[in-house]
Amino acid sequence: MIRLKYYIQLSRPVNCAIAFLSVFIGGFITGTVHTMRPLLMAALSGTLITAGANAINDVFDVEIDRRNKPHRPLPSGRLSGKQASLFAASAMVLGVLLAVFINTAALFVASVSAVLLYYYSRLLKRTAIWGNLTVALVTGTAFLYGGLAVGRWERPLIVAVFAFLFHWAREIVKDMEDMKGDRESGIRTLPIQRGVRVSLVWITVILGCLILFTWVPAWTGIFSRPYVWVVVPGVNGFIVVLLLSLWKNPSRRNLARWAVLMKVDMLIGLLAVYLGS
Repeated sequence: MIRLKYYIQLSRPVNCAIAFLSVFIGGFITGTVHTMRPLLMAALSGTLITAGANAINDVFDVEIDRRNKPHRPLPSGRLSGKQASLFAASAMVLGVLLAVFINTAALFVASVSAVLLYYYSRLLKRTAIWGNLTVALVTGTAFLYGGLAVGRWERPLIVAVFAFLFHWAREIVKDMEDMKGDRESGIRTLPIQRGVRVSLVWITVILGCLILFTWVPAWTGIFSRPYVWVVVPGVNGFIVVLLLSLWKNPSRRNLARWAVLMKVDMLIGLLAVYLGS
């Protein structure tokens, strides 16, 4: 029972919950959900792939985490690399196999996402741009995955763009937080190659584009008024405060705090889309 707790920590349950909700809402907002079975299968599939990706990421990052996050199950010795690798492979394979019973498009998305997430942890994470783009792309695709499960992709594609931009910015924030350990491990992320100030410029531009894009569904009537009531203060207002704080105080402690708060704000964004659909 104690070891189960460590496997749950390895999977990062908050990330898994966000993945489940993202896929589910991606299908729900299409307004064409006649039966819940394919959508729930897609949500569970996405959750399993996310859990496996988080676990394999910890396997490849164990030496870095000894410096940055020594409390995690692998660097603390609570789980072995072999145990974590087996868990990761099992979760990812089960996630892809579930997609077999949804449709061909869903199987394609699940398979490509699983492969990309593996290569992110193995190779792409150590690059300045491609690693962040990979995570942002796969995260945004979760909404599209839900839409494809019920045969519609138009509305989910809009939300996928929201998620892509938000996660891209958050990945840079996390890279800034982890600069010390990444530099010691030879990882060449954007903050290490170009510095904190340039990284803050990137974050500002990306999130500025997101604020502008959040108005598109409101102006075009794709989402109703409750979407605006939630997204303006809950997402756009949050982004303004976030940027002001990071420019004023880009310390590791402040970066870590905002990385967590950004994860929480994802739920606010999901709520806005849900209420406006």
